[in-house]
Amino acid sequence: MADHMAIAVLVSVPMILAGLAGVLLPVLPGPILIWLGMVAYGVLAPNIDWPWWFYMVQGLLAASTYFIDYLATVWGVKKFKGSRAAAVGAVLGTLLIFFIGPIGIIVGPFIGAMIGEFVAGSELKQVFSSGFGTFLGFMVSMFLKLLICGIMLAWFTVNV
Repeated sequence: MADHMAIAVLVSVPMILAGLAGVLLPVLPGPILIWLGMVAYGVLAPNIDWPWWFYMVQGLLAASTYFIDYLATVWGVKKFKGSRAAAVGAVLGTLLIFFIGPIGIIVGPFIGAMIGEFVAGSELKQVFSSGFGTFLGFMVSMFLKLLICGIMLAWFTVNV
């Protein structure tokens, strides 16, 4: 029985930790990894008999973060009257993480939105406005994603 518990921990904890890193780094599917870690623990740990709806609600919470990412970016761009090019640039800007490291996750969407708006022919004032709106949307998204993952982990911890 102790062996089964050790296996459950050895499989689930790295997934959950990778998921936590993925909440901050867009290269990892953070919330999904957290959810998969919980599922792994529930399946592998002896004497765990969580109801099916626990896994389903946790999965829906994890999936909701991707919807929130999209909505927050769109909100930020629209709030500051940015164009579609700014939104596409913001998404592509997140790839800067591969070139400048973790700071790229913060400045990437901002720079990408500005470049997108500039390429679309917008005036300089709008270029900066779209960049700021995208950055603001990203920050709102990050806050909500951290909040949801915190709720997921708290609920998981209470059940363990």
